[in-house]
Order: sequence, then C-alpha cells, then structure tokens
Amino acid sequence: MNPTIQRIAFIGLGVMGYPMAGHLARTGFEVHVYNRTTSRAEAWVTAHGGEHHPTPRQAALDADLVLMCVGNDQDVEAVTLGEEGALAGMSQGSLLVDHTTASASLAETLDAACRERDIGFIDAPVSGGQQGAENGGLTIMCGGAENDYARAEAVLGHYGRAVNLMGPAGSGQLTKMVNQICIAGLVQGLSEGLHFAEKAGLDQTRVIEVIAQGAAGSWQMENRHQTMINGEYQHGFAIDWMRKDLDICLHQARQIQARLPVTALVDQFYAEVQAMGGGRWDTSALLKRLQAGDAV
Repeated sequence: MNPTIQRIAFIGLGVMGYPMAGHLARTGFEVHVYNRTTSRAEAWVTAHGGEHHPTPRQAALDADLVLMCVGNDQDVEAVTLGEEGALAGMSQGSLLVDHTTASASLAETLDAACRERDIGFIDAPVSGGQQGAENGGLTIMCGGAENDYARAEAVLGHYGRAVNLMGPAGSGQLTKMVNQICIAGLVQGLSEGLHFAEKAGLDQTRVIEVIAQGAAGSWQMENRHQTMINGEYQHGFAIDWMRKDLDICLHQARQIQARLPVTALVDQFYAEVQAMGGGRWDTSALLKRLQAGDAV
C-alpha cells in the first residue's frame, strides 16, 4: 500500500472498473464506490467489502485518491462537476485520476478545475481490456504533473502492468488515441489476412502459427486469431466503444491537422458492422464484415 493514500473512492464499476477496484480492496485500501446502477455497487461491496454511496460527492468525501472509469466525456463531466460531483466532495491536497478514455480537451479542463481547488489531477486511460483489468495487466498512459503522478503510480500498479507518465495533462489521452489508431489498422489487416487465407484454401490456424513468429506478429494476432477463425465475437472490447474512441481520434486529428486515412476508413467499416447488429461484438469482428460480402 501507498503510505500516503489509505482511503480511495472508485467511481464507475463497469467491466473495467469493477475488477480494478477489486484489486485495491484486496490490497487493503479502504475503498468507497459509486456506480450509476446501484445494484452493481451493492454487488461489488458484497464481493469486496468497503462501502457504496448514492452520489459521487459522497463517495469522494475524505478520500485521499478518487479514481474514475466511466463511459465518455459526458459521463466524466456528470460524475465530477456540479453539486453532487466528485470534486464537490474532495479535500485540498487529494488527487483525482481519470481512467476513462476521453478527449484531451476534457483532461485539460479537469486539470484546471482541480488546480483551482488545490487538488491534483492525472488523466490515465488504460489499454488491455476486461482481461487486463481482471488479471492486473493493464497498460496505463498518464498525463499530469510529475508530483501528482508520483503519488498515484504505486496505487495504479496494483492493476497496471505498465504505468507511464507521458507529459502534462491530456498527454495520457493523446497516447491512448495513438493506441487506438494503431489497433484499428492492425485488426483490419489481420481480418484481411485471415479472409485471404480462407479464400486461398489455406489452413488459417497453421498460417498464423507460422507468420506470428515473424514481422507480422502482434498482440491482436496472438490473442484474437483463433476466436476470429471460430466466428466468436462475444468478448473483448465492443465495437460501440471503439467507434467512440475513434471519433475522439478523428476529432483530435482535425484539430492538429494530422492525416488518418486508414483510421477513418476502418471507422466506416465498424459502422457497417454496427449496421449488421454487431455493436456489442468484439472489435475483431471486422472479419465478419468481409465474410458477409460473400453472401451478397
């Protein structure tokens, strides 16, 4: 445990936040939770102890550290700002860490709001999905002041395999955008490769076993090729969430005049999968879109 941080509030107990908060409770921190759906918070307390609260403000009262992992910019604003937001309950000298994948501009806004209250802030989006959250193997990309990061780093290490400070507030979110941009292209490439192998009459599994040992290898190839071959997509990071993230990437790209032609194209492909009813399918379902074309 971090000797300067004892009482933690965790806001947002979705597929990521629920196990992340669980790691902290098992470590011995005093954990207070808030979740929009109360029954989810009640279930967490039953499993892990601690206490749940009816508002973010009440969960954050007297907390040394407040962690958030919610859906999007609007959700972050809802649980942080206003009379019942977390900031209204936080004390001077405490620290707010946002694990939500959100915009860099929101991170800068929250950083300014925290500074006005003498509260530290770190934007800390994560990569690794539900599996990474459950096994404590997340990659955490942080933005903020070095002294605030130093206070949070050891705590984040209880569910983060790699925790890194990337620069000032907003840098964590910008790094997560790079992550999602790279994933979009990788998954489309893997989907096309598997589709090509199938059409060419090759054993797809054997093909991957060979090429994964060379320059084509990637996390996506290692962890998703077999489920893609099997047509299994009821797991992993949902396409609805990926499109939310890619929208953030494309919006930021327009602001900084970065060119993302492949990312924009893959975003359109994901829109087609959504139209097929696959919004909750794993992002690797891009292969299903290619296969669907065979039936047309």
